[in-house]
Amino acid sequence: MVQAITPLLREFLQKESAGGIVLIFAAALALAIANSPVAGTYFGFLDIPVIAAFGSFVIDKPLLLWINDGLMAVFFFLVGLEVKREVLEGQLSSWSKASLPLVAALGGMALPALVFIGVNLDSAENIRGWAIPAATDIAFALGILSLLGPRVPVALKALLLAIAVIDDIGAIAIIALFYSGELDTGMLAAGAAVFVLMLALGRAKVQSTIPYVLLAILMWAFVLKSGVHATLAGVAAAMTIPLDPDSDHGPLERMEHALHPWVAFLVIPIFGFANAGVTLVGIEPSALIDPLPLGIALGLLVGKQLGIFGFAWIAVKTGLASLPHDVNWRQIHALSLLAAIGFTMSLFIGNLAFASPEQIDAVKLGVLAGSTVAAIAGYLLLKSALPNSVAAPKGNVE
Repeated sequence: MVQAITPLLREFLQKESAGGIVLIFAAALALAIANSPVAGTYFGFLDIPVIAAFGSFVIDKPLLLWINDGLMAVFFFLVGLEVKREVLEGQLSSWSKASLPLVAALGGMALPALVFIGVNLDSAENIRGWAIPAATDIAFALGILSLLGPRVPVALKALLLAIAVIDDIGAIAIIALFYSGELDTGMLAAGAAVFVLMLALGRAKVQSTIPYVLLAILMWAFVLKSGVHATLAGVAAAMTIPLDPDSDHGPLERMEHALHPWVAFLVIPIFGFANAGVTLVGIEPSALIDPLPLGIALGLLVGKQLGIFGFAWIAVKTGLASLPHDVNWRQIHALSLLAAIGFTMSLFIGNLAFASPEQIDAVKLGVLAGSTVAAIAGYLLLKSALPNSVAAPKGNVE
């Protein structure tokens, strides 16, 4: 499997790891500011109204929602590009490659949701948040992995990436099915018309990226006004971009390569900075055992471990899949903990699930607590499961 890791994937892993470190600092900074004397300025800045108008077509949202609905659409567009490439020619392009991450990811989505529901059975007002712990933050997880340097097998990183990609597909489906509002059929039809036009451009293999970008922005605006969550427009637009299997310079490859550093080092850190701020002043430790934060934290820590590790073990023992070369079960266990870092996607789904500031703060508390414990425990477990040094490649002569 290691030989199958493409240079593009290696570059992706490197950028994603570095971006994860930036995200960690952005989240820590937001948490520090939200609990400092300038907290009012921080929250007030995020509440600044921003209006965009074109004739009678008006989008009026506070800055925080422009970040969550606008900037995150760029993130989801990149996710869509990555999913399309992985399915057509990458880690998900054949059953032998996709079987283990597919089964593990399904377990890693289902069991966290079940744990959350179990904790919140008597709290009907919280059940809408069932999908929050089902998400994995690949940038954060790879950022923790990067702290261990070259001792981490590339195949293990690729497996984590494949699980996260499938997790993202699941999150996209969940958002579309469960977290969209009342539909404006006219706006939805306009968005669909733009999508069909983009499909036609893709089928014609138009090489210029400019028409795709302009039409994607137009589709985003229509979808935003339609009641379907606007970030899904990013995914839909990505599906129309043509992939050239015989070249590394097709529209999809060029857009993915150009967007990735912007998303890793700007979009996701801005989202983390805008959404991680929660005031801890006056919050008692007992608040963590309230059903909403507890369900999220346990869903991440317990559900992800049991789901990913347990389903992967069953898949391998039944012959449905096989472990990658140079990867052992202790490392898979550590991976299941790192996949429990839900941060970006968990916060995103939490913002879709709840409107109450109290519930959103509880979501942040549960996500931060669960993700922090998962990051520390995953790092320590993986550190103990890795060799102390990296073996030199065979045939290497000094």
